[in-house]
Amino acid sequence: MTENVDFNARIIAEFRAHHGQVGGNFAGAPLLLLHTVGARSGAARINPMMYLADEGRYLVFASKAGSDRHPDWYHNLLAHPDVRIEVGDDTLAVRAVELHGAERDTHFAEQARRYPGFAGYQRRTERIIPVVALVPTERTTS
Repeated sequence: MTENVDFNARIIAEFRAHHGQVGGNFAGAPLLLLHTVGARSGAARINPMMYLADEGRYLVFASKAGSDRHPDWYHNLLAHPDVRIEVGDDTLAVRAVELHGAERDTHFAEQARRYPGFAGYQRRTERIIPVVALVPTERTTS
């Protein structure tokens, strides 16, 4: 767990220092910082993640690298869907809306086409990887 926290802390620091750009495995990928509130703990959390831009929305994928369990941030969004994201130098208030059916399938397929690792994540698990739209409600800073 500590290793993952340290990894995320490094990505977050690099993201903020370089206006949303990071290197390593995420070099060139669209990345955002998702601010959630713990579903059970109520504690503030920040998770860096890739996204797919979609007509003003930011789509995120609860892959957890193909784990059979959903990531904690997904449960946090279900419990508290009104959150913030950082994209580049902007911070936006957003509402999380899970996509279902054909809409979910179309967007997941597009993400897997652009980043084949996502197709591999889906093959590793029997669960359907959720796709969540983060819909801006207002810009809080620029």
